[in-house]
Amino acid sequence: VLDLRYEAREVEQNVVQQDRNDAWFEAKTRGLTGVAKAKLKQRWGNLQKMFSSKARLGQIVADIVFDMETKPRLHDGRGNAMLVAGSIYQACKFYELFQETELKGKCAIVTSYEPAVGDIRTETVGDDGETEAVEQYEIYMKMLGGKDPKVFEKEVKEKFIKQPEQMKLLIVVDKLLTGFDAPPATYLYIDKSMRDHGLFQAICRVNRLDGEDKEFGYIIDYKDLFRSLENAVADYTSEAFDCYDKEDVSGLLTDRLDKAKEQLEDSLEALRALCEPVAPPKDMVDYYHYFCGANTEAFDLDELEENMPKREQLYNLSATALRAFGEVSGELQEKYHYTMEQIKALEREVTYYIKVRDDVRLASGDYVDLKKYDPDMRHLIDTYLSADPSRVLTSFGEATLVELLVDNGISALKDMPASTPKEQEAVAETIENNIGKEIVERTQSNPKYYEKMSALLRELIEKRKNDVINYEEYLRQIVELARKVHKPESGTEYPPGIRERAAKRAFYDHLNGDTVVANQIYDAVMSSKQDNFRGSKIKERKIWRAIRAVVKDDQEADQLLALVKEQSEF
Repeated sequence: VLDLRYEAREVEQNVVQQDRNDAWFEAKTRGLTGVAKAKLKQRWGNLQKMFSSKARLGQIVADIVFDMETKPRLHDGRGNAMLVAGSIYQACKFYELFQETELKGKCAIVTSYEPAVGDIRTETVGDDGETEAVEQYEIYMKMLGGKDPKVFEKEVKEKFIKQPEQMKLLIVVDKLLTGFDAPPATYLYIDKSMRDHGLFQAICRVNRLDGEDKEFGYIIDYKDLFRSLENAVADYTSEAFDCYDKEDVSGLLTDRLDKAKEQLEDSLEALRALCEPVAPPKDMVDYYHYFCGANTEAFDLDELEENMPKREQLYNLSATALRAFGEVSGELQEKYHYTMEQIKALEREVTYYIKVRDDVRLASGDYVDLKKYDPDMRHLIDTYLSADPSRVLTSFGEATLVELLVDNGISALKDMPASTPKEQEAVAETIENNIGKEIVERTQSNPKYYEKMSALLRELIEKRKNDVINYEEYLRQIVELARKVHKPESGTEYPPGIRERAAKRAFYDHLNGDTVVANQIYDAVMSSKQDNFRGSKIKERKIWRAIRAVVKDDQEADQLLALVKEQSEF
């Protein structure tokens, strides 16, 4: 596999004409209650919706089109690219925008979505526009051109692999990010929040060998996934979180599991207190009386209005409890030592309050189908959000992170934020992943040496995680380990005469430090090898016999021949 080159880009967005923005929202939501307006803002004010504005997507499309004409392997058609979108709808909007560029006919969407008429039967909302589901369906159907989705996907993937000049870009969401082996794929554009194993699997889509002109795989990151990004979206949509405590919102950025567990316990405690005054036997009609009014057949409007604060509290607390339980439930047993009976009891209680919430919301008339507002909110975002051309945030240039550490030491990390424990952890994991990848790449050339390096890396990771060493000492040791991994010849692990050649070092390590025999094996290979010996049984056998004459053992000769075939100098 190949080294990776990384570049983080940012497409900055701004709200334009704030007064018209607010006026549009108020006009389109006239008649909605305060609760419904807050929910609509929450639905459309999250980062995913903001990042899917037409202006922002258009700037990314312009970036990719520019790269297609200027970047190595893209402009000559020998390589191609993948774009990871944040949602299927966003993938469809990307595709629609690419149809207005030179990539029309040379890009496609590959996702798990299979358009079906039944899915959109209730989605159309008349003359005001269409929901995202309808737009998604129509774009997909136009792309498929009457073909079965599975047949279309198979054809597209085959063309991407075998005819990169004809299928230059695949737009994906979750599919093809693992197990899809396409050597021409050279660039990966990421516009989706990813982390850990999923992120590592995704970036490995572009590190496959593919001819002499593919030297690197390139990662273009629009979500700045390798840094700690905690910027708030400072616009009117922040009001969507008015229903929540400030501490709850800020807590979403740190200590995720601990915060979720705390939220679960606090919200359930608050729900119990809120529902305590409900009259026995606490049937649903008793909840209606308490949260809506005495007359369940025709609620008095004044009573409904008077009881609205209690209902809002019920809606918000039950939603918080459900979200927190979903986030922490998988860790309750192992991390927090809950029994299965306790977990099931929590699940029953959360489910119960969600049913109470849903029934009260329907009975009171608070429930509003927000889907019909989708076209208006999409118009608002596409009209009143502008996007600037992308700018480079972080780039490793023409060097890998391991090379930077070897050449520049700790100063190579100056652009990576590490002022908080969370940021330090993110930097450490990035370094460890890069060193681990290089160890894996080099292991076959000298298994014993790189197995030792792998053990040292695991040991250092354990020290860091268990706070055995401070951060500064960790950095010093990780830089030293990077040097040993990348430039084993620069240390004192090998004697003179062995140190200078990678093949001799591999023989030396395999033979447990036998300098004499390592040199004899090297000389035997040099005197017996012929051009293009790999794959030729006759030529390989000649080398094997020369090695066998030195070690006097068939199995040892087999192992050493396998090692010879991994040495680039031969």
